[in-house]
Amino acid sequence: MRGFGDLEAVIMDRIWDRDAESTTVREIFEELSAERGIAYTTVMSTMDNLHRKGWLARERAGKAYRYWPTLTREEHSARLMLEALGSGGRSDLVLSHFVDRISAEESAGLRAALRRLTARRTPEAP
Repeated sequence: MRGFGDLEAVIMDRIWDRDAESTTVREIFEELSAERGIAYTTVMSTMDNLHRKGWLARERAGKAYRYWPTLTREEHSARLMLEALGSGGRSDLVLSHFVDRISAEESAGLRAALRRLTARRTPEAP
């Protein structure tokens, strides 16, 4: 897995910002064209590429397609983190360096997530 290209990232951000609402190429194009010079076909081919790569699902709606993400923004970020952990040398050292650089608030969130996961994985005593 790799990150998105520049336009792919912009489009995915726009789609994720819709909170599970599907969208069309036209809707994304209209948003982007208000901010930058971009061709409709560029947005269409980028969204088609994201679909082919598995990042977007789609269904036909009349002559157009409606698109939605196959993963949440957070699930995507978690996959990138897992990929980085697996390719960055010794995972224990990578984690150590990561934890050393996160904020106190992020550290508290990490501890809370670990507690939740541990509670789910620990069988209850009889």
